[in-house]
Amino acid sequence: MEKVIQGKIIAITRSKEDSEEFVSLITGEKAHAISLPTIELVSKGDEMVDEFLNAVKEEDPDFSVFMSSKAVKLLFDTARKISKYEKLQLGVANTTVIAVGPKTKVALEAEGIRVAYVPERFSSVGVGEVFTRLNAEGKKVIVPRSGASTPFLAQLLEKIGLRVKEVYLYDVKSHSDLTQWVEFKQLFSENKVDGIVFTSVSSVQAFFEIMLGDTDENILKTNLEKTTVVAIGPFTADELKKFRINPIIADVHTVSGAVETIKNCLC
Repeated sequence: MEKVIQGKIIAITRSKEDSEEFVSLITGEKAHAISLPTIELVSKGDEMVDEFLNAVKEEDPDFSVFMSSKAVKLLFDTARKISKYEKLQLGVANTTVIAVGPKTKVALEAEGIRVAYVPERFSSVGVGEVFTRLNAEGKKVIVPRSGASTPFLAQLLEKIGLRVKEVYLYDVKSHSDLTQWVEFKQLFSENKVDGIVFTSVSSVQAFFEIMLGDTDENILKTNLEKTTVVAIGPFTADELKKFRINPIIADVHTVSGAVETIKNCLC
């Protein structure tokens, strides 16, 4: 019998713009989706492109690893704005490119970049598995990413034997416009939210910062215990545990994987 979540209310810690796939999947099940914009990007500005290009020139990396479509878009859009798009495109194309998942692969291909590898597991661990299969010990890799990223990927690749250069493109902060949170907070206070999908370490931190602005910590924890909480991956789950929440980890670390997990839990 097919599992259905008709009538359930499920939130995701992403903006409307970034949660289109989630909303489509949830509404397709005749459930109600709520998008919660938890974080805002604080770009490093135009200098991020020069920093990346200088790192490519100095390090002459064999590989480049992109860990999000957001990093791809920000880097290439900034390069386009300051007339360094072709230099950036060439710099990336001269490396063997790895995308953490299909969405990131699509973003890179939209910029004319050929992606050589996408891991079977769309995570830092999956990227490490790719490099292990490639016997890449001694090779150099550049990783453009968020300044809020955990050090796990760099540490993992260094343990494998790679020389890693991370270039930080942006930081994150809690979202300042909480207009989209009004419906969620009302429903959550009435214990009417059936599930929440957390999509990153930063989104967990921002969620609690925003909610604790006007909600007692014990009440927040009690209500969350009555809600099915799904973490998109293990690092997100570990961050939730710091707030004394034990989530279910999505079997596949993608939005669609998280939706399948929450369907299985709620039915």
